Order: sequence, then structure tokens, then C-alpha cells
Amino acid sequence: MDLGLCISVSLMFFSTLLFLIVRKNTSGPKQSLPPGPRPLPLLGNLLHLKGETLVNAFLKLADKYGQVFTLHLGPRRVVVICGYNHVKKALVDQAEDFAAKPDFAITDRTSKGYGIAFTNGNRWKQLRRFSLMTLRNFGMGKCSIEERIQEEISFLVEEIKKTKEMPFNPGFFLKRSVSNIICSIMFGKRYEYNDEEFHKLLDLLNENLRLVDSFWVQMYSLFPSVVKYLWGSHNLLFENYKKQKQFVAKIVEDHEKSFDPSSPRDYIDAFLIKILEDKGNLNSEFHHENLVVTALDIFFAGTETTSVTLQYGLLLLLKFPHVEKKINEEILQVIGPNRSPCMEHRSQMPYTEAVIHEIQRFIDIVPIGIPRATTRDTKFNEYNIPKDTFIFPVLNSVHFDPTQYKDPENFNPNHFLDENEHFKRNDAFMPFSAGKRICIGEGLARMELFLFLTTILQNFSIKAPTDVKEIDISPEYSGFGKMPPYYEFCLLPRST
Repeated sequence: MDLGLCISVSLMFFSTLLFLIVRKNTSGPKQSLPPGPRPLPLLGNLLHLKGETLVNAFLKLADKYGQVFTLHLGPRRVVVICGYNHVKKALVDQAEDFAAKPDFAITDRTSKGYGIAFTNGNRWKQLRRFSLMTLRNFGMGKCSIEERIQEEISFLVEEIKKTKEMPFNPGFFLKRSVSNIICSIMFGKRYEYNDEEFHKLLDLLNENLRLVDSFWVQMYSLFPSVVKYLWGSHNLLFENYKKQKQFVAKIVEDHEKSFDPSSPRDYIDAFLIKILEDKGNLNSEFHHENLVVTALDIFFAGTETTSVTLQYGLLLLLKFPHVEKKINEEILQVIGPNRSPCMEHRSQMPYTEAVIHEIQRFIDIVPIGIPRATTRDTKFNEYNIPKDTFIFPVLNSVHFDPTQYKDPENFNPNHFLDENEHFKRNDAFMPFSAGKRICIGEGLARMELFLFLTTILQNFSIKAPTDVKEIDISPEYSGFGKMPPYYEFCLLPRST
């Protein structure tokens, strides 16, 4: 057989094999799945997402196929759920059915199945239960952590004063300040703002967030068995994650040298105690690798979303100075100019509470939600969704649901106020997700948002370096999340 014929036969064989693999992955009980666009071999419905942010593409498909629809990202089947009623039904009413985290090729390569963020089953249950208990023991939701937050904010206020009323971007300060709070719980220490090693860690986190959007990382997510052999930015993401783990591993090593089981100092010490207690238990999930990855998971979650929310929130107050003015009036009335804001004041400040909720709703920081997976074959509405199906609960469609919010496209604190100017809760408020996978740091984040915002506005007034009409509040997209556009403002000390 000549070489040309061999090549032709080989190509036909592999093309047929590839088609059968794709057909197997994109087929199934279609008659019982939600409707959706017809997938192409290999590509699935990727062309339907071309030129769009993922959330906008999903919303357009929802307009055509309904609020619950099926599509294929490459060879992977995905069910997308939109609208408050449907998302609530999945995450809350059928919480157990939609409680799994799906397999991601990226996290399979980085965390390798360890930690709390991307695990399931017994490992996830053991680590989540332990983490919730330990974080509470070290102050989350208690007066002790409130005092730590207040102390850290005092350092932030001093740093802001050094700007001497000149324009600056608050992102650097906010991220380091918020990071120090979770560091005090996890690692038992805070870092100076000019600490170079800590600065490198935060830079690695930022770079990886942006790399998630890159072509090569997305291709690796869809076709890891091929792309892993190719050069591209996915390799930089893996190298960055390795460095992040080394940072945490060094902290663990230092803890082990000075470890006293009778006097735990922080989360790492508590985990080391648990490792000792479970020694010899073959079913225990408490070992060094889970410690490092879980600590990194919680550190990232406790840093990124809160700091971005504060940064975006201050931009909105810059854009809408009448909102800042009204918050400051409430601060002066309830707290005064000299007392430190504390959590006891929150119940007396309905407008400020409404503004914080509206900031979280409007910025919609994780618009497509954190992906889930079905834990078993699941009946949802009139559809049958197979076990291990990817689920995207689109939180944007909840936070901008016109049946739940009167004017969802506009920033309006009245969404969370009743006719008597009292704070009004809304079940269609899910910035921390909902159900069994709700963020374990929700209580800490709420505390931080209130104390940071009120303390900053108590001490400083916001001044725009340009006309507020020219301020752009359109988000930038980074991976699964939104980021505020780059901006600068001036913070002017208030006279006491």
C-alpha cells in the first residue's frame, strides 16, 4: 500500500472515530432534554457564542429557546437555567439534585481534585463542614472578627491619607486591605502594603483571572487531551497556580515548626490538629495537600469578590453623588463623625444597607453563576436531565429579572426599600449564589462591605477628577466574572 493511500485511510479512520466520540458526547435522550440549538460536530454550539460575552449569548439563546435550554460547549452538554423562578427551583427547591461541582479540565490540572472549591462527595462534605466550624471559631460573624476588620480599615485610612487628595485608583489599597482580613484568619498574620512576596501572590491571582479568558485556556477547557501538548497561555496559568501553592505551602511549613496543638492560632493550625486526630483513618480527607489547596481556595474567595465589590461600589458612588450624600447623612445621624462604625449600626441604617445590596445586584459580579452539575438523573420541570450534566444558573437573569425588580437596568437603591424607607429584602438577591453551594464566607463579606464602606465615607468625601457625566461604569469581563473599568478619584478628608 503506497504512502498516500495509508495517509488517506488513516485520516478517514480518525475522522470517523472523532465523529463517533463527539456524537456520543452530544447525543442522549434529546426528546427529554430542554430545547436548544443544534450542535455541530466537535465545535458543538461554540459559533453561537462568537463575538458575545457568555452571559449575553446565553440571554439571547434564552429569548429563542426558553429560559431553560440545552447547548454544547465543544463536546460537553450544558443546561442553562435563566430567570429567578427557575434558578430558585434548581438551587434551592431541588438543592440536592444540583449540588455537585462539574469536572473542569483546568482545575483537574491545578488543584487536582483537592480542596473545597471544585470537589464533591465525602471530600467536599468533610472539608466544608470543618471549614465552616473553624472559620466561626476564629471569629467569622463574631465581635472578634469585627475588631480585626476595624483595625485593618484603620491602616487603610492612613494609606488613603498619603494620597494627599490626589487622584488614584483604589484597587491596590482595597485588595490588600481585604486580603489581610482573610489572611489573619487563615494564616494568623497580616502583610504590610509594600510586602513584595504578598504583592507577587496577588499579582498571580490577578493574572490568572485574566488568563481564564484567553483563547488557549478556553481551548484547553474544551479539548485538554490535545491542547496539553501545545504551547500557549494555559501553561502560564498552570505555572502561576504552582507558585500560589508554593506560597501557601511555605506558610504551612513555618506553622509546623512552631505548632502547638494546645493553642491553635488560625485555620492552618486547626487543620494540622485535625490531621493529627485523624492519623490512621484511611477515610480522612485531612492531609497536607488538602490543607494547601483548601487554604488557597478560601484565601482567593475571601479576597477577590469583596475587594472588587468595594471597588465597583465606590465607582457607582462617584457616578451618583446624591447616593453618597444620602449615605453620609445617615452616617452622621446614626454613628456621628468620630465613633467607629460597627455592626450594631447596620440595622439603624436602612438606606446604607439598601445601597450595599443594590451595588451587589447591579454589578452582578458573577453573571453566569458558578457552574454546577447534577448529582443524579434529575427531573426538572418537564425535562429529564442526566447525572453529571453541566448546569449554568445564570444569576444575571435573577438580578435583572423584571418580574422581581421594578427598574432592573438602572442603579436604584429603592429596589431594597419599602414605601416607608425601611430596608426590604428580596429573595431574588443571590450574589453569594444559593442552596448547598452558597459561599461559606457570606457572613464575613457582608460585614466587610458595611464596615469598609461606612468607614471610608465617614472619613472621606469622594471627588471626581472629571465631569460625572463622563464616568463610564460599564464592566470589563474577566473569566466568569465582571470587573470595574479602571478609574481614578480623589478622597478628601472630611472635617470633624
